[in-house]
Amino acid sequence: MTYSSSLAMGRQRYAAQGRNTTTFRTKERALGPISNTIILIVLACLLGLLYLTQVTKTNAYSYQINGLQQQQASLASEHDDLSVDSARLQSLERVQSSAVNKSLVAVTPATTIQN
Repeated sequence: MTYSSSLAMGRQRYAAQGRNTTTFRTKERALGPISNTIILIVLACLLGLLYLTQVTKTNAYSYQINGLQQQQASLASEHDDLSVDSARLQSLERVQSSAVNKSLVAVTPATTIQN
């Protein structure tokens, strides 16, 4: 079959009285049921892969967030310990420098007990 005859097979002539026309009718190609099934399976696999990549990224971020939360908790506990120590050390200085402490008289024992 030559090129021109293969083109001529795709043509259908519709000629009415007094008309000399040639029209081309294209065949519509449709996918069969097997092709549709294969395409749907491939699309479902792609969607599954996209879902798995997103879940993996989320899990990776949750590990980082968990580590940061643990670090925050340890820093908060250290801050509380340091604030207690600071208050304890400042209280000794306040007591020693207070006016009440300066007005106190040192007491020395008058006598000692001897056995």
